[in-house]
Amino acid sequence: MTVIVRDVRPEDAGGFARVRRAALPYMLATAEQTAFDWAHARPAARDRPLVAVTEDGGIIGTAEVSLAHESPEPGGGTVNVFVDPAHRGLGAGTLLLRSAEEHLAERGATTLYSWVLDAPENRSFAERHGYAASRAACFLRLDLTAAALPPLQDPPPGVELRTAADFADDPRPLFELDAVTTADEPGDLAAVLDDYAHWRETTWGHPLLDRELSTVAVAEGVPVAFTAARTDGLGRYGSGMTGTAPGFRGRGLAKLVKNDSLHRARAAGCTEAFTGNDAGNGPMLAVNGWFGYELGATEVRYVRTLG
Repeated sequence: MTVIVRDVRPEDAGGFARVRRAALPYMLATAEQTAFDWAHARPAARDRPLVAVTEDGGIIGTAEVSLAHESPEPGGGTVNVFVDPAHRGLGAGTLLLRSAEEHLAERGATTLYSWVLDAPENRSFAERHGYAASRAACFLRLDLTAAALPPLQDPPPGVELRTAADFADDPRPLFELDAVTTADEPGDLAAVLDDYAHWRETTWGHPLLDRELSTVAVAEGVPVAFTAARTDGLGRYGSGMTGTAPGFRGRGLAKLVKNDSLHRARAAGCTEAFTGNDAGNGPMLAVNGWFGYELGATEVRYVRTLG
């Protein structure tokens, strides 16, 4: 069977999302979200989403390709390749990776980062192509139809719970909290959020963000902890980010906001909850273990230096 790699077309959004769900069922993906991400990519990222297709035009593989434009360290690039498990062994992954690497190298990338599921065939694929293992991360799943969620708790004195929807008129305070918590998130590539207009357009306006299910802890009128909820309309709930301002850590606020969000997600009809954590993020792993999340899969960050 002949496989070719090409740039995506608008009509590919559904097939792109389908392959993503098949290869990585622990992350939410919809056609609307995929098309939105393509349309709102920043020029500095030099995004080039790719698809691998067969003779009949069926999409069997995808690649997310971009420069790490939010990192203060120059020369970083990311490439994540996904192949439909039903169509492995046809060379789609190799073709996608080769095209992605050429694109990034031509645009100045010197170090490439790729997430790879922790399975022998996936790891050997990465290593055959010159990538070396770095850090690990975990995908966690919670069955909301069976989970015994911790009882809802009252917030501590001076703290109140709101939803992200309560900030619809002015979400800037949430942006500022997102920026400060993202800055110290574990990872190979540091990220700096400093463009409010872009954040408002792409994060606040993202089609998967569920503002009614996203919980915010507020102290003296200022957001100090939050959990961003994502839903796909198929009963699946994903934790986009949970963070606490540095001066309020160690007070149980992450548990508080996440528990409130999960209770409301179940009441809204969500049946599965997913989240992901860096393997070195002990505090959040402990929080998610407290809720009853179970390990779904592990992925490994692979790195290749070009040249």
